[in-house]
Amino acid sequence: MEEATAMEVEEPKSKKLGLKNSIQTNFGNDYVFQIVPKDDWSSMAVSLSTKAVKVYSPETGQFQGECKGHSDTINQISFSVSSSSSSPHVLHSCSSDGTIRAWDTRTFQQVSCISAGSYQEIFSFSFGGSNDNLLAAGAKSQILFWDWRNGKQVACLEESHTEDVTQVHFVPDNRNKLLSASVDGLMCIFNTDGDINDDDHLESVINVGTSIGKVGFFGETYKKLWCLTHIESLSIWDWKDARNEANLLEARSLASDSWTLDHVDYFVDCHYPGEGESLWVIGGTNAGALGYFPVNYRGVGAIGSPEAILGGGHTGVVRSVLPVSSKKGGLAQSQGIFGWTGGEDGRLCCWLSDDSTEINRSWISSALVMKPSKARKKKRHNPY
Repeated sequence: MEEATAMEVEEPKSKKLGLKNSIQTNFGNDYVFQIVPKDDWSSMAVSLSTKAVKVYSPETGQFQGECKGHSDTINQISFSVSSSSSSPHVLHSCSSDGTIRAWDTRTFQQVSCISAGSYQEIFSFSFGGSNDNLLAAGAKSQILFWDWRNGKQVACLEESHTEDVTQVHFVPDNRNKLLSASVDGLMCIFNTDGDINDDDHLESVINVGTSIGKVGFFGETYKKLWCLTHIESLSIWDWKDARNEANLLEARSLASDSWTLDHVDYFVDCHYPGEGESLWVIGGTNAGALGYFPVNYRGVGAIGSPEAILGGGHTGVVRSVLPVSSKKGGLAQSQGIFGWTGGEDGRLCCWLSDDSTEINRSWISSALVMKPSKARKKKRHNPY
């Protein structure tokens, strides 16, 4: 690994972040899709375009093992959470091969597999329900439900969406409510109590108007909803009464105007720290720089100057950002680690804050640049 060289970036409110280390996950043109943490932060799972999931230590970056078995693109991964499983070491993954698989990350062996059929693709999944017994999945214009305890399918909703269902999420603090989002531009809220069907259990429909990529809940009571579309627009909603609070159609331009770096080409995700009402949208450039932009969704809606910039770690599009939570044990405080990013350069980057006493706010601005060991042409992949 070559020595990092310093690069000065002037941003008025940015905290300084340095690149701690960088891991090349593979040796080809494959890339990172998603990074997710285990509940106790002892491991993080990384899905790759190789149809495999690799597991690393978020503290040291040490490789722990690999889960292999999917025959098509992995679309989402997630560790079991304590509320839905007594097995925190179990990792779940869904794929365009029509399956949702569970892996024991102690042995890296598959322990269960639920199949929607070889003709299906599973784009998203979520565990929840009033009794925490439901597994919901978004597929080709359908929402499927299983009882995850016995693997039996209990419902299939076919009338609410007309195109691929890209996201399903049970609502935090309202575990019987399920949100779905689709390429058809609609977000739907369902009540999953009782025998689930389209007619009686569809509670509300929100028309975003364009293909939806990612959604998430935020706010003190999780009644607010953010929505990122495939044309990089951002909207904020109150899902309980289907009210739009902000509609930022030109979100990329607003973000680009608020910093001195290149134009923001895409959004990776939104970040909600788990308390308060604040929200950040994470924007990136095709060259690999990232900014954490505060979203003002009150009034006309605006995007502020980035409170953090991560630059010099990646050489291509960044696909996933994992901020390390300071609430879960002592990892953030003891190591001063901001988090991890992964992208189309096949690289995992660990970002180190220079101010561990303010780890909650010390996300942004890279002070170091990592030089790649050798330059080579990268093929751009189209994920969709």
